[in-house]
Amino acid sequence: MPGLPHPARFRRDVIGFVFQLHHLLPHLSAADNIELAMIGTGRGRSERAERARRLLGEVGLGGRADARPSELSGGERQRVAVARAVANEPRLLLADEPTGALDTVSGARVLDLMETMRERRGTTMLVVSYDPAVADRAGRELRLTDGELNGETARPVPGSRRGPAG
Repeated sequence: MPGLPHPARFRRDVIGFVFQLHHLLPHLSAADNIELAMIGTGRGRSERAERARRLLGEVGLGGRADARPSELSGGERQRVAVARAVANEPRLLLADEPTGALDTVSGARVLDLMETMRERRGTTMLVVSYDPAVADRAGRELRLTDGELNGETARPVPGSRRGPAG
């Protein structure tokens, strides 16, 4: 069985990752961390910079573009990580506790951004979270206890033509 011919390109172009522990490069600014995800996409430097700043604004960090990770709070670093994950408009977003380190307002902003991606781009999202606000916005919720599936809830997804699992 042949492997994926260009795994790095596939990962960059198709999948976005939001890690629980940010994984931002400490020597780069918030904007540069986001721009880094777009290298190799065919976008020019100015387009990458403009997109990074716009995404920072969407997660409420418009004034923090030049801050390095050490100058950001944990919640701010998480919002930069979310902006980086959606920079290439992935078809699949994998997120591990994307709102775990965020206050209610910041968490809602991040969920709004993710919801907008789902509505406008048809992005499929697999999100692991203990946050009930995340579950409330999901089209389908699977509950695990001690590694065992113990419940499922399907909900209509606003703006989706594909139904609850959209």
